[in-house]
Amino acid sequence: MEQNKRGFASDNNAGVHPDVLKKLSEVNIGHAIAYGGDRFTDEAVQKFKEIFGKQASTYFVFLGTAANVLSLKAITNSYHAIICAETAHINVDECGAPEKFTGCKLITIPTPNGKLAPADIKKQLHGFGFEHHAQPKVISITQSTELGTVYIPREIKGLADLAHEYNMYLHVDGARLANAAASLGISFKEMITDTGVDVLSFGGTKNGLMYGEAIVFLKEGLDINFKYYRKQGMQLASKMRFVSGQFLAYFENDLWKQNATHANKMAQLLASEISTIKEIKITQEVSANGVFAIVPKEIIATLQEQFFFYVWNEETNEVRWMTSWDTQEADIIKFVTLLKKF
Repeated sequence: MEQNKRGFASDNNAGVHPDVLKKLSEVNIGHAIAYGGDRFTDEAVQKFKEIFGKQASTYFVFLGTAANVLSLKAITNSYHAIICAETAHINVDECGAPEKFTGCKLITIPTPNGKLAPADIKKQLHGFGFEHHAQPKVISITQSTELGTVYIPREIKGLADLAHEYNMYLHVDGARLANAAASLGISFKEMITDTGVDVLSFGGTKNGLMYGEAIVFLKEGLDINFKYYRKQGMQLASKMRFVSGQFLAYFENDLWKQNATHANKMAQLLASEISTIKEIKITQEVSANGVFAIVPKEIIATLQEQFFFYVWNEETNEVRWMTSWDTQEADIIKFVTLLKKF
């Protein structure tokens, strides 16, 4: 497959937005205090406070897995349990890192659409104070979910209220938070701070950044000793300005919204075009930038040669098509034309 050919495998495959590259060039001038003592990191931290509230404490890391694992580590002890959807990234795609570094037990809940509901979680809320039972401490959700669906604020608040009722925390894996916010037409604050979320893994890599994520603690005191966890987790960047500076470009002129809105629009276009093909069945509501569909098995390999994508479920021939900030309408039309041909 050609190196520069756009496909639908992952929004991680897309390049870096030109505005982000420009900002990286700007922060590259001269010397700056290492390990976050630079003005760009200070500006980025203040920007997060403007967006999420003055109580927000933000720490930058390299990777999404690190953002999830370290944020969970900060609010748990090894005897705790973390409740998540069966399809959650922390359960499926992080090679056991959450269990390894937190020591916590993951309790997974099957869901038809990737979204947790209070009624499902309540069944797991027992054994408090019983030393033979892992103590439930965190509900972790993904926004948007691994199945491309989106929690509305009322649903997030319901989960936060449930967590707090049982002296637990609500963590959000926000690797695609921008796509969810753009889909709902609301601000990050309305979605996260106002609903009672405790800790957020805020992603940008899938939406135009080169690399780097942010961990945002929404409640005062939750980040106590976190600077030590970040160092032990090998995520304290010496030249942190090249991580934090990207977020300045990301928030400037709502670049995050422009990129996410475009990616979502391309997913809607793809879903609309393939909905006319009777041999293909869309399996999930298309809310963000992912389209899940069941496709005849015999054409999958041939399609992948032209536009690479992943098979989500081998047994049912369900595939996942992800659109990105740089997906073009021409990509969609060419892909759908191939589908119809095959």
